[in-house]
Amino acid sequence: MEIRLMNDGDDRRAISKVYEESWKFAYKGLIPQDYLDSIPEGHWAEAVDLPGWNTLLMLDGERIVGTSSYCHSRFDDWKDYGEIISIYFLPGYMGKGYGRALLQAAVDKLAGMGCRDILLWVLAENERAKRFYVKNGFTVSGACLDDNIGGKALKEVQYVRHLE
Repeated sequence: MEIRLMNDGDDRRAISKVYEESWKFAYKGLIPQDYLDSIPEGHWAEAVDLPGWNTLLMLDGERIVGTSSYCHSRFDDWKDYGEIISIYFLPGYMGKGYGRALLQAAVDKLAGMGCRDILLWVLAENERAKRFYVKNGFTVSGACLDDNIGGKALKEVQYVRHLE
């Protein structure tokens, strides 16, 4: 497995496919199924190129199997924080320890950008993700966001990690 920064030659639709398959697998039962079923191919292809975002890829040979995007916090209340925007894997690569390596790579990149505190957001109902982040040094901050995906009201919970 290789972890590296996304480059201009990387297939944005292949990166989006990781998001799409991950959402359809990990959010089953959390987000309305009709919404998950309606996610179009290439839905996130342009998002990975947003200004200020950085994206790491995990490759199994030439195949993109995981991705994590990070940046300086997008939120004024936490402007001094680094933010992990996303971490997603193809379902066949979940639960095998690859997430820990990709998460740590994103944390290391944020530390290299001068961030000493890191935040991320998790759907409150996503128990698997919450366990993963706690196991990797993150704690619940108490901050929440209200969201609505596919017509369902959802709450996102903030997790934070302080770097020494």
